[in-house]
Amino acid sequence: MSSDRSTLEKAARRARRALADGAGEDAAARADSLTVTDNRTGKTYELPISEGTVRALDLRQIKVEDDEFGLMSYDPAYMNTASCRSAITYIDGEAGVLQHRGYPIEQLCEKSSYLEVAYLLIYGALPTRAQLEHWVGEITIHTFVHENVRDFMKGFRYDASPMGMLVASVGALSTFYPDANQINDPEVRQIQIIRLLAKMPTLAAFAFRHNMGQPYVYPDNELSYAGNFLSMMYKMTELKYKPDPRLERALDVLFILHADHEQNASTSAVRSVGSTQVDPYTAIASGVAALYGPLHGGANEAALRMLARIGSVENIPEFLEGVKRGDERLMGFGHRVYKNYDPRARIIREHLDAVFEVRGKSPLLEVATELEKRALDDEYFTSRKLYPNVDFYSGLIYEALGLPVAMFPVMFAIGRTSGWIAQWLEMVQDSEQKIARPRQIYTGARDLDYVPIERR
Repeated sequence: MSSDRSTLEKAARRARRALADGAGEDAAARADSLTVTDNRTGKTYELPISEGTVRALDLRQIKVEDDEFGLMSYDPAYMNTASCRSAITYIDGEAGVLQHRGYPIEQLCEKSSYLEVAYLLIYGALPTRAQLEHWVGEITIHTFVHENVRDFMKGFRYDASPMGMLVASVGALSTFYPDANQINDPEVRQIQIIRLLAKMPTLAAFAFRHNMGQPYVYPDNELSYAGNFLSMMYKMTELKYKPDPRLERALDVLFILHADHEQNASTSAVRSVGSTQVDPYTAIASGVAALYGPLHGGANEAALRMLARIGSVENIPEFLEGVKRGDERLMGFGHRVYKNYDPRARIIREHLDAVFEVRGKSPLLEVATELEKRALDDEYFTSRKLYPNVDFYSGLIYEALGLPVAMFPVMFAIGRTSGWIAQWLEMVQDSEQKIARPRQIYTGARDLDYVPIERR
């Protein structure tokens, strides 16, 4: 009898442990989920939380009637929606951190070159010396464009926007390389990647020369990536253009700073258009088109115009008061992602002096420096997380290089090409990605009867 009682007690203890373990597992599961109660029906749903997100499709199970579509999320401008998983760029906006494949932007700008960073973004690791030499060599020998591309660009009006020319010419490359639509072939993808990186500066320089009414300059494959671009823009009658190493390095750093910045408007455009399985030239052209907008690629132009309008240090206090009243806008400050000092702005500031040594100091630098100082000393702006972003100082460098403001977003596009390519490549190899197709909330009329034209 005592043996039976002992057996029963052991069984009871095992049962209690099992229940406790089960409760623990349930608690752990609930800890990684969101409990939602629909007050319309009283039903409760458990939505799994993974990496700080819930899947929007999990909301579809929440409905009043079985034949309903189900609940959707409404998020204009994707303010709080993750559209993909990516291992390319990490941003901590609160701390002012920007990393590419885990490497801080500060280290990359100090120790790396743009083409090395491009390799890192696209292939996920820093190259060996042999890999880098092969990579640079491949890009260098593909910098020339077909003569028909040059003729195509000559067809634009004399005053055509360089950015408009770039959108059209990048898209036109797909007609010169029709096999580019074989996006699932790794070898075909590889040659298009090289061509895009190699030819983007050539197209950009041709657009600049066209806009300036000057003859096009062909690539010089003995120069570096940045040096060759400077040659194609500025070479005149000299037999050999020798770029100033300070300008060459500053431009290379600018390209690195613009290389990738997570899911911004132009990168989202590349991914969205690329999701249709179109060729990479067309997908990248959509990124150029998005960058054309004044709220994206034209932001540094707006910051430069603001500094010119302020004019002198004496006018800064009144300007800042105008900002507080809502009469003025503080351009080049604040960012959708960064709630701290944009690390790219600090790096650009460090290279301004080197550029001014060569090209002469901008009279607006003193205005920019004092404006930044006063804004960062003012609780009104710091409490609103308004810190300088990459656009605040980049316009000063481009101006010092003698570029018209219409070329500013073109410079941005050259650097961003590597990021667009990396994002496109990641997207086409991601099994979770499908053709982009956002939902909408319909707000128009319904079930109207057609009215004949004579009765309208």
